[in-house]
Amino acid sequence: MAAVLLALGVPLAVSVAAAEQQNVVVDRIDDTARFAALAQFVTDTPVESNGRQATLNSELASYYDVYGIQAGVFYANESAMAKAPSGFTVPEAGVVRDAFAEALLSRRSHDPEQVWPWQRDRLVVASPVIRDGDVVAVVVTDSPTGQLRSRILHGWLIIGAGEIAAMLLAVGAALRLTGWVLRPVRVLDTTTHMIASGALKSRVAAAGGPPELQRLARSFNEMADNVEDVLEQQRAFVADASHQLRNPLAALLLRIELLAFELPEGNQEIASVQGEGKRLAQVLDDLLDLALAEHTEADLRVTDIGALTAERVAAWSPTAEAKGVRLVGDCPPTTAWADPVTLSSALDAVIDNAVKFTPKDETVQVTVASDGDTSTIVVIDDGPGLTDEELARVGDRFWRSGRHQNVKGSGLGLSISRTLLAAGGGSISYEHHEPHGLTVTVRVPRSGPVA
Repeated sequence: MAAVLLALGVPLAVSVAAAEQQNVVVDRIDDTARFAALAQFVTDTPVESNGRQATLNSELASYYDVYGIQAGVFYANESAMAKAPSGFTVPEAGVVRDAFAEALLSRRSHDPEQVWPWQRDRLVVASPVIRDGDVVAVVVTDSPTGQLRSRILHGWLIIGAGEIAAMLLAVGAALRLTGWVLRPVRVLDTTTHMIASGALKSRVAAAGGPPELQRLARSFNEMADNVEDVLEQQRAFVADASHQLRNPLAALLLRIELLAFELPEGNQEIASVQGEGKRLAQVLDDLLDLALAEHTEADLRVTDIGALTAERVAAWSPTAEAKGVRLVGDCPPTTAWADPVTLSSALDAVIDNAVKFTPKDETVQVTVASDGDTSTIVVIDDGPGLTDEELARVGDRFWRSGRHQNVKGSGLGLSISRTLLAAGGGSISYEHHEPHGLTVTVRVPRSGPVA
């Protein structure tokens, strides 16, 4: 649109300038023709005896006084028949000289070059005075161009204002059009982010926008439905498999215990089999918990995070003391929106992990605080910590550091915590604690859920 307006506006501006100058030139031609008509009847007799020359002088003086235009009638030898002001002459060179020479050839001078608003040139027009078929003198007018330049500039301002108005109208139409086109894209982007954040039931309203985007919205909803079905089948399979395997595993462990009575006490093979069986039972329990956590909707309510965290710290204190670890809590009253059951489960997993990996005589610090729109629960341990590569993977399902494979666990605890927190709009993050250890930050929103 800008290119079109520029392509139309520049020629129009040039045309306006040319038209304004042409009007001035026509006026000057008429004036020189009138002066030439008077000069035709001026004889070479003295002025006192020739009233026509006095009339010509009077006309030129009045013309100069009223319009500020220098005018003169000059013989071929450049002597003045009449002129105003008195200092007006034909110079040795320049525009006036060129126009004078052209008129001596019995031709009106060529149209002056175009005057632009930023120029201060003068406008010169010359006409021959013809008597009995011969050029006896030349009428020359030298006009200032201030008013002409002002009129040209005024015309250009009107053109510029019109083009700016047209451009604003075009921009407004473009904004409305792009808004109409991009609104479904923004909705699609928001829905995609919500699904990526765990809200798998989010869908795009396939209405508004171009037909192509409406079809894209419907295709996206079909894809989301298929993904949700696949994940639901996966969760159902994990839950069913975990549940179905628990009964035969329990029976197997029972038979192993009965078999242990038949063998000598302290048999290492039986003890190893029993340990692996119990570990497998724990993995199945964690898998079932994870499947339930991914399927369960959070029951959000205003919760005293400080009191809930203090309760979990008190519950884990005996375990920490038995291991020789100091478990310290700083839990002032702080409210937030959370599901007390799922938040308790998540804190249990985080505190259990911190106590588990903290050496004897070291400290696990649990701190509750408010930070703007969120409440935070920070668990800091003085354990061995994790490398940068391990820190990027912590919380993945079944992942455990290669340096801690001998520590009891299934590698699902932190995954369950993350899933439980995400269901209620919370999050969990991990970072280094200097000089050694791990800092786990649990965040829960202080504002209520949006309908």
